[in-house]
Amino acid sequence: MGIYFSAVIQGILWGIMGLGLFISFRMLRFADLTSEASFVVGAAVSVSMMTSGSHPLFAVVLGMLAGMLTGLFTGFLMAYLEIPSLLSGIITLTALYSINLRIMGRANLSLRQHNTVYDLFATWFPSDHMQRLVLGIVVVTVCIVTLNYFFKTDLGQAIIATGDNEVMAVSLGISIGKMKCLALMLSNGLIALSGSLLAQYNKFADVSMGLGTVIIALSAIIIGELVFHQQLSLTMRLISIIIGSIIYRLLLVFVLQLGFNPSDFRLVSASLLALLLAFPILKRKLANHLRGGI
Repeated sequence: MGIYFSAVIQGILWGIMGLGLFISFRMLRFADLTSEASFVVGAAVSVSMMTSGSHPLFAVVLGMLAGMLTGLFTGFLMAYLEIPSLLSGIITLTALYSINLRIMGRANLSLRQHNTVYDLFATWFPSDHMQRLVLGIVVVTVCIVTLNYFFKTDLGQAIIATGDNEVMAVSLGISIGKMKCLALMLSNGLIALSGSLLAQYNKFADVSMGLGTVIIALSAIIIGELVFHQQLSLTMRLISIIIGSIIYRLLLVFVLQLGFNPSDFRLVSASLLALLLAFPILKRKLANHLRGGI
């Protein structure tokens, strides 16, 4: 059961990335490939600062700020240089590979001899699993409460309006360029936070650890929407992403426990996401077929 408990904890931490991608994927209505880069940026900055002697909590904050700068760069390419969103993400993703190598000084860094942010809870929770679970729940709760409050403000509503209809947003006097930059900063800041926490969870950072992370975050969003398919409040939608992320990690563990090779992890992840995206269409076609048969 230990492996499933670890999957729940990782699901919570990966869910933070899902919250970040939700902003670009559902609010701005495009899948931001910068996510893979900002995830690594958060991990690289956090681990590099800790190996230099910084406090782990301070390292997490710096990692999150670095992720926000990553989002700002992509937003600038999109909004002010008018580069398409897909290409903007690819440009940032490509450039940050070299930057992350410079930050870490090598392809990977270990935290084996360093205390992490989870050790701050060691006084109250001797178990490593409980430390990680409690911190994950605390961080996720703060993120959901903050996002729920922010998107009810005028600024948050302006971001939502920009994603819904840019023409209408302009007519209302909203600067869509600034809103896109702000939304991507917020999105990639959360994703970098996830990267930082997961790097400290795994006690290492690797320059290629962001590969395929968009699949994980998208899966969390889609699963959450499938489980809670009715109309939800913003708070419940955000909670559904965390639940979706946990379910996704549990499904992966279950599939791998069936005997799949760990090297097939990305293949299984991609296949699972494709199945989840196709599920509503397959369900509708099956229903039409059964009605036709009757």
